Amino acid sequence: MGDNREISRRTFLNYALMGTGGFLAAGMITPMIRFAVDPLLKGHAGGDTVAVGSVDDFGPEPKLVEFKVHTKDGWYESESTLSAWVTKNEKGEILALSPICKHLGCTVNWNTDPNHPNEYFCPCHLGRYDIEGAHILGTPPTASLDEYETEVKDGKLYLGKLKPNPRPGVSG
Repeated sequence: MGDNREISRRTFLNYALMGTGGFLAAGMITPMIRFAVDPLLKGHAGGDTVAVGSVDDFGPEPKLVEFKVHTKDGWYESESTLSAWVTKNEKGEILALSPICKHLGCTVNWNTDPNHPNEYFCPCHLGRYDIEGAHILGTPPTASLDEYETEVKDGKLYLGKLKPNPRPGVSG
């Protein structure tokens, strides 16, 4: 014979309330999980490089260029203005350096220290860098200026992400 067990009202109400509570909890938790995971599911908008000008605009003397990048951090989107010191050597190789000093984050400028011409100079703590961004030994910075990835397309210069400058410090 079959096992025909009856359930009590109390057991039925327990099952009904647990099922309803579970359904309501899932309804509340699902949007929270979606909110937390949503940025991972969205595609990345835009490219990784930004045009900063024609390659012919640059030469052996460093030129400061400013450019805007679109930044997306989760749900927060913003436009940031960045800058770079760009030079082109006699071989046509382009070097784009970050103007942020590696000592304490001040902004470096080109050729502004009369005692040390043709160098990047940080006025905050007298940091110095050569034209390729290598830090001058004996000055506060302990690393060379970061450099941007560069790409030339159709005669225009595009800057990408920052990367560490591989040049070691030089004596000055």
